[in-house]
Amino acid sequence: MEDNKDIWVFAEQRNGKIMNVAYEILGAARRLADKKGCKVYAALLGDGVERLSDSLIQHGADKVCIVDNPLLKNYTTSAYTDAIEAVIKNFKPEIFLYGATTIGRDLAPRVASRVHTGLTADCTGLDIDEDGLLLQIRPAFGGNLMATIKCPEKRPQMATVRPGVMEKLPADLARKGDVIRYNVDLDEKNIRTKILNIVREAKHTVNLEEAKIIVSGGRGLKEPEGFKLIEELANLLGGVVGASRAAVDSGWISSDHQVGQTGKTVRPELYIACGISGAIQHLAGMSGSRTIVAINKDPNAPIFKVADYGIVGDLYKVIPILIDEIKNAKDASSVS
Repeated sequence: MEDNKDIWVFAEQRNGKIMNVAYEILGAARRLADKKGCKVYAALLGDGVERLSDSLIQHGADKVCIVDNPLLKNYTTSAYTDAIEAVIKNFKPEIFLYGATTIGRDLAPRVASRVHTGLTADCTGLDIDEDGLLLQIRPAFGGNLMATIKCPEKRPQMATVRPGVMEKLPADLARKGDVIRYNVDLDEKNIRTKILNIVREAKHTVNLEEAKIIVSGGRGLKEPEGFKLIEELANLLGGVVGASRAAVDSGWISSDHQVGQTGKTVRPELYIACGISGAIQHLAGMSGSRTIVAINKDPNAPIFKVADYGIVGDLYKVIPILIDEIKNAKDASSVS
């Protein structure tokens, strides 16, 4: 364990584009590394991906370790596991972090098993304790409490981090770093999955994590038709529709709209909570929003404690007024 040092981030890329969560984890890793006094490495796997290394350095990496191989062009569990295992055994990181994406959730436990270490999944917070150990914070028991997990006896300390909970650093175009090209021997015969064709999903998915404006509805809507009003307001503002768990559990809207500990963690510039009381699990998923507006009939609703602006009233009366005002403002703007 004494040989293990530095913090590594799996720089997940798809189709030659770095996933936003990788930048978010780099920001967290930078903060942790400054606290520990160590360096941040980004592990970048793919085929012809070296051009992405500058961006990783600009967002906090000191060094980028590139494993470039045609067999890594598209993600397959066995090839990526073999490559990350080889990187870990050679460079001996003290901490290794992944995004809790579909790929990260598939890859991280397999790598953890290969290198005989533990894994904390879906972290929403990271810190360093007085002994230099990684504090891995995540919701437990259905979001009713937050657990802090340590891994004192194995290395690397390994965790996946939920997208949207960490704040990425602004790009520093003047920042310099090193690029390490590391070759891993991969044999096509050992890759169990063959990708024959990639078909883009036609289904419309809600990209809440990267939305700048979110208008969310909760139990206060009382019926699924209320989301038509929410959607109209969101469209006018150029935003997307979110929802509380209560609204999703009621079957009023699909789960890909859910914000909260058991849904998606968001950090938009504007979050409008309509008919949402403010349960702890919901607040944990949206309290990082820059500006929060709450509309609720109950003046004692917990949502008002985190809101920057609060409107006490019936959302079915308040939202139409907001919609009219926004339309009037847009009309006036177009005339002038």
